[in-house]
Amino acid sequence: MALPKRIIKETERLIADPAPGISAVPHEDNLRYFDVKIDGPSGSPFEGGQFSLELFLPEEYPMSPPKVRFLTKIYHPNIDKLGRICLDILKDKWSPALQIRTVLLSIQALLSAPNPDDPLATDVAKHYKQDERDAQRVSKEWTEKYAK
Repeated sequence: MALPKRIIKETERLIADPAPGISAVPHEDNLRYFDVKIDGPSGSPFEGGQFSLELFLPEEYPMSPPKVRFLTKIYHPNIDKLGRICLDILKDKWSPALQIRTVLLSIQALLSAPNPDDPLATDVAKHYKQDERDAQRVSKEWTEKYAK
């Protein structure tokens, strides 16, 4: 089945002009499925880590958002144990004007700015709210352990 022009264009741009600290490479056998690597942003507890994610473009894309999840374990209030990500643009704030690149940049930004008020991992969010410094310490430890 042929890919829509839009997906081809976005893929070409991602490869030709990758966003800093982000790579997204489509699978040869399924061009809707991407292996993604995101570097932990500097100044965040995830700095120095490289996180693997999977991104899938459903049939309805771009009318519906891509499906993205972390494969690397991460201690973050907006990412649960299954790697699912709580991010408004992946849900109700999605717009067909957004692109794969925008989504990946937003996920990278989420690593710099965890939002414990809209958690997916409630235990981690609770930790972040009660003792942010200690929660960041655990985030750093997990980054060392799983993302290096």
